[in-house]
Order: sequence, then C-alpha cells, then structure tokens
Amino acid sequence: MTVRILLADDQPLVRSGLRVIMSDHPDLEVVGEAATGSEAVRLVGDLGPDVVVMDIRMPGMDGIEATRLITAGPATARVLVLTTFDEDDHVYGALRAGASGFVVKDMALDDILAAIRVVAAGDALIAPGVTRRLIADFAGRPEAAPPQRSPRPVEGITEREREVLTLVGRGRSNTEIAEDLFITVATAKSHVSRLLTKLGARDRVQLVITAYEMGLVTVPR
Repeated sequence: MTVRILLADDQPLVRSGLRVIMSDHPDLEVVGEAATGSEAVRLVGDLGPDVVVMDIRMPGMDGIEATRLITAGPATARVLVLTTFDEDDHVYGALRAGASGFVVKDMALDDILAAIRVVAAGDALIAPGVTRRLIADFAGRPEAAPPQRSPRPVEGITEREREVLTLVGRGRSNTEIAEDLFITVATAKSHVSRLLTKLGARDRVQLVITAYEMGLVTVPR
C-alpha cells in the first residue's frame, strides 16, 4: 500500500528535503504541500491524504489548531506532528488535538519515515516509556483534571476491558498486558481494538488520556 502524505511546514527547504527523501521510498507518496495551518486543512479536504506531517509553529493558524480541525472533520487523515520543538506544551497540545504521533526534526530520517508508516497503519507513535513520562507530567499540569478518589465508571465496557484500559493507561504494551492478565497477545490486541471502537478513540494515545481522565490511572507522588 502506498501512503499518501501531505507535508505542512512553513519552511520550503524542510518540505523540499522531506519530499526528496520520500521519493526514494516507493511506499511513500507526497501528494501536496502546505505552508500554513489553514492551507493544510483545505488540502486535506481536496487531496485526501492518509497522513499529514504537521509542523506546529506556522503563521496564522498553527499546527495544533489545524490538527484539531482535521481530526474533528470528516477526513480520515491521521496527523504526525514533526517539529523542532519538543517541549511538553507542544506534546500535550498536539496529542489532545488528535495527533497520532509526535516526532522532532533532529530524529534519524529512517525513524521519521518509520513513524509515518506506523501512523498510517492506524497505530500511535507513543512508546510505553514515553507514555509513562507523558502521563506523569500530564498529571501535574494545571489544566489537567485531578485524579478521582475512586475510578469513575466507564459505560459500555466489560470488566476485562476496564482492566486492559487501565494497563494501557499505565503505558503497558500488548505483550505486557498479555503477561499481566495471563492472556494471549492476540487476545490483548483484540481487547484494545474493541476499546478503541467502544470509546470512539482514534488510537492508543486517546485511550491513555481516557484512562487518566476516568481515574483509572493515578501517578505516584
């Protein structure tokens, strides 16, 4: 399958460099370029890309607002945020806006291309270790709701799915979930898939946030 990509970055040199690099990979096709967030939103509707590689700091509408509009709209495009900035503010803003991954421009090029493929395949580019750090930091942010003393009920899911959601929120991989619950990896993956459907979550990142907001995950002080 060829992954159709829209590049959204206000620096022509960055877009040109990424386009040249991707041209050497037959499974990746750049279908358009945007220099602003508003242009990215328009081109998603016009071109129907699979993945938008989105910069955050752009003139006018920034990448976070553009991500929010893209993921809230009818398009199925997934957003991979690619930026020179890796401060927590941008991570949280991008993920809560609906981005499926967050990478920085000084990463190895092969890792960036791998990230595009991961996001296009429907997964989220959040490694378990990174998830744990994000949740720990997220808990201390002023805009984050404090954990509930008792977990709030999550409507429409089974007790086993609730256990799986809790473990996803703790940053556990499917393999680790299988080990913790004495089930197969395939069964763990099936539970995660059903949770995505039942909770209307785009990806694993949103499951992590849901687990925290429901009080299923608390952060050690």
